Amino acid sequence: MTGTNTIQIVFFVLTLLFLTPILGMYMALVLEGKRTILTSFFGSLEQGIYKICGIKPTDSMTWKDYLLALLGFNLLGALAVFFLQIFQHLLPLNPNHLPNVSLPLAFNTAVSFMTNTNWQSYAGETTLSYFTAMAGLTVQNFLSAATGIGVLLAMVRGFRNKESSNLGNFWVDVTRSVIYILLPLSIIFSGVLVGQGVIQNFQHNHTIITVEGQKQEIPMGPAASQIAIKQLGTNGGGYFNTNSAHPFENPTPFTNFLEMLAILLLPASLVYTYGVMISSKKHAGIIFSIMMVIFLFGFAGSLYSEYHVSHSLGVPLMEGKETRFGIMNSVLWANATTAASKGSVNSMHSSLSPLAGGIAMFNIMLGAIIFGGIGSGLYGMILFIILTVFLAGLMAGRTPEYLGKKIQKKEIIMVILGILIPSITILLGTSLALQLPAGLASLSTHGAHGFSEILYAFTSAAGNNGSAFAGLNANTAFYNLILGIVMLIGRFGVIIPCLVIAGSIANKKIIPASTGTFSTTNLTFAVLLLGVIIIVGGLTFFPALVLGPVTEHILLMRG
Repeated sequence: MTGTNTIQIVFFVLTLLFLTPILGMYMALVLEGKRTILTSFFGSLEQGIYKICGIKPTDSMTWKDYLLALLGFNLLGALAVFFLQIFQHLLPLNPNHLPNVSLPLAFNTAVSFMTNTNWQSYAGETTLSYFTAMAGLTVQNFLSAATGIGVLLAMVRGFRNKESSNLGNFWVDVTRSVIYILLPLSIIFSGVLVGQGVIQNFQHNHTIITVEGQKQEIPMGPAASQIAIKQLGTNGGGYFNTNSAHPFENPTPFTNFLEMLAILLLPASLVYTYGVMISSKKHAGIIFSIMMVIFLFGFAGSLYSEYHVSHSLGVPLMEGKETRFGIMNSVLWANATTAASKGSVNSMHSSLSPLAGGIAMFNIMLGAIIFGGIGSGLYGMILFIILTVFLAGLMAGRTPEYLGKKIQKKEIIMVILGILIPSITILLGTSLALQLPAGLASLSTHGAHGFSEILYAFTSAAGNNGSAFAGLNANTAFYNLILGIVMLIGRFGVIIPCLVIAGSIANKKIIPASTGTFSTTNLTFAVLLLGVIIIVGGLTFFPALVLGPVTEHILLMRG
């Protein structure tokens, strides 16, 4: 690895560390309903939305009300995306005259973008019209990210409340998240992308004559606006089939750096926001440190594997990687996108060295909590924190507490469900696909790598990540339907337990800290939390990872 690569890695981490508290504090003010620099610009828009939709910002919701509003809102969003696809041949802004989408693919895409997974088993530029991309996919990129923030806020209020069932107002949380956070950042970012060469137009595809005298169709469309929110909203889902390896989506080293930074920026900043809202920045610092340690160790392991295998084979592993950016940028992006439950790629994960591909998979398998999706990463981490505090309480022989609230049977049952449901779904889905001809027919290769392709697909779907190994043909009726179901289970199998916990915790008394309280702001807690995360992930998925990436690595080293 060159000195330039090392400088870029250091600069990337330092930039993230610098921006995290700034954006984190701003989001805390916004989400608490306090006045910010953007209130003068967007305040009237916020109030107008409340008035048009009949929303009373002061109305509070119990966890059941919050959940019903969330489920109903997401269902309507999925239906909108579904019908836009199956009727897109009749709708405007379709200059390339693309036909309607098949029902299984339309179902998969609708569920995918509603659950913030953004899995794509199709080529965007040849499948979806401009209208479908904008009114369907881009809108859901905003709303699914805002939904994750809303669930996190409900949990925060549950821990802050003093014997109250009030978890806030879902409609207010979503509105503020979109208007004051996601929309302004996306406008600025899309402007920067356009300035760097990312396309943003409504022209039909251009046909050109290449140097070799062959005809080639060059795709056009409103790419920059979708790319901005797909990166900032931890959505994924590229405008082009090759995602951020496409020069119209990621044209320069500068855009490559900014897009990688955007992947982690909001999830990392929300950790600081969490610290401000619970009045414990030190505890948030511990959480952030754990996330960063796991991320950097995973990145270092992936990078070592890539260069070690390259050295052993005598050639650099450039297959499937973007030659403009090289191995380091491909590996850094792969780890950022799988750590952040993001899904966008600038290289083909199937072409990563076996262990590097395995680490990318393991990032998602941990529950997408290293930094995770917007909101979803942190509320997933809270489940592991509660489990850690519970285990510490068992060791100390006293009732565990977290943020002054007792952790009891109901909360632990929900924690176990929230952690195990996605894990069970991954393993059962993979097992089912391996048993059925319809699951095996889509493989591009067999053996350990073929197993990894299927395992990665179900891991990505259940973890609401959306990235793929890119060797599995998932655009079949079988995979479109089963992965769509897995995405639903992976998303709401965590959200529902989290809201139940928030409702249960909200009604409890806040117990003042005492000498017997287990501290969540020291090194002991950090080590325990790290151990619980790694052990739970390791014990659950170690056998599967051995069958896939580890076996493939051993075979590769033996030639």
